[in-house]
Amino acid sequence: MTGEKVKYIWYASYGSNILEERFLCYIKGGQPKGSAKNYGGCSDKSLPIDKVEIYINSELYFAKKTKSWNKGGVGFIKTSFDPKHQTLAKMYLITKEQFIDIVKQETDNNGELTINFDKAIIDGSLVFNEGSWYGNLICIETQYDYPIFTFTNQENLTTVTRPNENYLKTIIKGIQETYDHLNKEEITEYLITKQGIENNYSRENLIKLFDL
Repeated sequence: MTGEKVKYIWYASYGSNILEERFLCYIKGGQPKGSAKNYGGCSDKSLPIDKVEIYINSELYFAKKTKSWNKGGVGFIKTSFDPKHQTLAKMYLITKEQFIDIVKQETDNNGELTINFDKAIIDGSLVFNEGSWYGNLICIETQYDYPIFTFTNQENLTTVTRPNENYLKTIIKGIQETYDHLNKEEITEYLITKQGIENNYSRENLIKLFDL
């Protein structure tokens, strides 16, 4: 099934949008807790018609510095996929138009944006915004007859950055919300190995974030 034949697609989020409350600021508009940025929302403010956990076989890491999260690093996944890596994510079933509006907000694009979903499905990925932090669209697979998309950098960034505590707290809450069978220790072990967190946070530091 090609992307243009379906109205809905899955958006798989591995960063702060794994927390539904934060993600809905992209849909409805608003300022996420702990973030300095206010989002305008999508033209179509309809809520996702479904949501489900997904494991992405690519490595999560943190890089760049964003004003939205007090100049801390933000999440990216590597452009290569390997079954030995599993990134915890949540995917939302939304329209293609909503996805484009979300991408525009994520990339600070106030102009027109066209995404060739068919090409991304055929090729597996599509650089739709050269030089943008999240200008690389990746088609992961298909589930329930809908293609699954996420976005990351077009390159594997080599300089990693410590993520801000509020950003990490948002991801932690999103993981707890999505993977309620995981306890604090298991989530901590998952995060402590990620580049950007490793060597910047101790296990004790991460555990404290659960209660803030």
